[in-house]
Amino acid sequence: MPRQARLDAPGTLHHVILRGIERRALVADEEDRRQFVERLGRLARELKTAIYAWALLPTHAHLLLRSGPHSLPPFMRRFLTASALAYNRRPPIVLFRHGHVI
Repeated sequence: MPRQARLDAPGTLHHVILRGIERRALVADEEDRRQFVERLGRLARELKTAIYAWALLPTHAHLLLRSGPHSLPPFMRRFLTASALAYNRRPPIVLFRHGHVI
């Protein structure tokens, strides 16, 4: 069963959790971490989204933010798309898969 739609309107306070796919790292090294934080700050300023707190851990991140004039989905869509593109441009890192093997 899919989750219910998120209550969302401009100015709503949100706790957002970002997780790596298959328990993979969100950031590979300090340069990734720096770019992640810069990208988050740049987009927050551009979309007038207030970020009150954030925590970037190896496999996941927490954001406490208040959406600006736009709702949360446009902010997250732009942030996650830019993050995925930047991460995928890096040289491949060999990681072990978790979960079922077919």
